[in-house]
Amino acid sequence: MAWTWFHKLGSPPYVFRLAETLTPWFWWISAVLIGYGLIGGLVISPADYQQGEGYRILYVHAPTAWMSLQVYVVMAVASAVGLIWRIKVAHAAAASCGSMGATFTACALATGSLWGGPMWGTYWEWDPRIIFELVLLFQFLGYVGLRAAIDDKQRADRICAVLAIVGVVNIPIIHYSVEWWNSLHQTASVMKLGSKPTMPMSMLMPLMSMFLGYVALFGALLLTRLRAELLSRERSASWIREAVHA
Repeated sequence: MAWTWFHKLGSPPYVFRLAETLTPWFWWISAVLIGYGLIGGLVISPADYQQGEGYRILYVHAPTAWMSLQVYVVMAVASAVGLIWRIKVAHAAAASCGSMGATFTACALATGSLWGGPMWGTYWEWDPRIIFELVLLFQFLGYVGLRAAIDDKQRADRICAVLAIVGVVNIPIIHYSVEWWNSLHQTASVMKLGSKPTMPMSMLMPLMSMFLGYVALFGALLLTRLRAELLSRERSASWIREAVHA
């Protein structure tokens, strides 16, 4: 049963139709969750006793930072699946992640800088987590640039898959950097194994809603870009003409 499902996900026509069905659901879920997160984080939740109102940028910064890591993991896993089982849909999914991951990472760095100015007294600090997050941005940009530089799709898939898989080593470095080195960043207060979140629920609920909303937003964007990628890759296939006429 599991292999049948896995085999279906390797079929471009099946994935195209599935993405077409699921995309509106992801858009609506992301709109509801992000809407609640913004209202709860910017209006309802109380000001922080140390950072005052300035802490509210956390509701954008933290989810984008988390998503930058998640998107890279998705890209690397899709690359591995495509490379090992030679599934074209997996390569298309990985290709769809590159620019989105770069956007999430750039937003994380930008919002972190805006927060760091008033809180740390500087908009940029050569902090371990910031440095490796910047490296992650270069990894995404390098992945996107390398794909654009290679005309042969199959060759680009293989080379970029290796690049994405090797680069995944940076993900645990970013996550544990605050524990391995002296860092201005605080240690994990929400997603920490073996302990409860230290944030009060009035602040935690909007933050988690924003994170889940960003996950749904990524799902919607990924499915949309995946459909476009499949149309580009399979443009000469008969099922494309049937889908267009339908």
